[in-house]
Amino acid sequence: MNTAEKYADERLMRSHFHPREAAWNVRDAWASWNGYKFAECYYDAEYEYFCVRNSCATYDICPMQKYYVQGRDAEAMLNRMVTRDISKLPLDRVTYVVWCTDQGRMVDDGTIFKLADDRFMLTCGSPCGAWLKMSAFGFSDVTVTDMSDHIAALSLQGPTSCAVLKKMGLHGIDSAKPFDIRHFPFHGDTLMVSRTGFTGDLGYELWVNPELALQMWDELYAAGADYNIQPFGEEATNMARLEAGFIMPGMEFNEALKTIHFEHDQTPFELNLGWLVDFNKPHFNGRNALLKEKERGPKYTLTRLDIEGNKPAEHSYLYSNKRCTREIGYVTSAMWSPAVKANIALAMVKTDCLEGEIWAEIYYEKELRQYNKAARCSVMKKPFWAPARARATPPPDY
Repeated sequence: MNTAEKYADERLMRSHFHPREAAWNVRDAWASWNGYKFAECYYDAEYEYFCVRNSCATYDICPMQKYYVQGRDAEAMLNRMVTRDISKLPLDRVTYVVWCTDQGRMVDDGTIFKLADDRFMLTCGSPCGAWLKMSAFGFSDVTVTDMSDHIAALSLQGPTSCAVLKKMGLHGIDSAKPFDIRHFPFHGDTLMVSRTGFTGDLGYELWVNPELALQMWDELYAAGADYNIQPFGEEATNMARLEAGFIMPGMEFNEALKTIHFEHDQTPFELNLGWLVDFNKPHFNGRNALLKEKERGPKYTLTRLDIEGNKPAEHSYLYSNKRCTREIGYVTSAMWSPAVKANIALAMVKTDCLEGEIWAEIYYEKELRQYNKAARCSVMKKPFWAPARARATPPPDY
């Protein structure tokens, strides 16, 4: 590590779980997320991925942004900001949401937790405090509090995750349905557990006072010792979320407030998230623009592709014929999927070309030689990975 890298590393904040994670990170493979030192991988990305798919593993979400939105007008303010109708959200439930500019371009996506009738928590990948405060303008009784550094959060994912939580002593956790929230007493405080995650598998997220973060880690890992529990980093997360068909900022979409070029950001309809846009609720940001887009149809549509062969189509252009003469889109994420045993990708495809042939021009290296080939693509209507255990209540024990 050179002097500049060392200085940059010293400036990064440490997660509430960092003392434990540093001991696991034998590769010393770190990156940064929202000013936190964050693991790319701990030992090997594929090994960590298989832990998620076959047993259980933890992913540090302390760097994720967390905001409390409170007050008599909290629900009305959030309902004005996001495209989904959250007035229907029951207590102790979580819902996935997106919010847009007045032009209907996506600012970000995230989740809203309803903790009380007048208290919500919004989580997202990038800082959103300024946008939330602007959205609160004009509402007389609403406050926005940035809790990002004041809540320790850890994601536990995989088929044995529920069994581990039961062994940890969280009685009744197996009755939680997807997107439910449960509260448990924990050393004089409260441990909140939501049945949520970013892997498409059975999984939970644990939220606790930072002072109890290491205590929670130790008890969770003691309960998971017989299940080969271990942490996983960003690389394994990206593999799992791609199999589930989940979007990632900086890959499937650009946040509208960060783009320079016209329409280099995306809309919910382009990202196949039209089901999150509710035109029957009161006015919300971007409503007029999104209504026009719904009527005319999006220019591009995010599409799941099963691609011939085993060469991942990373950064590939898409064409309407094997000769690759008419460009119709581009791949956003791609991989060979170990679980699905297929060459999969997410891609932005011109909407009027979805019914025709789709070919990917793939460039790859073999024994230091560069090659390229055209591979036929098949459109997949369902997620690549969606096991029944992810939705089952109670989940099966393994």
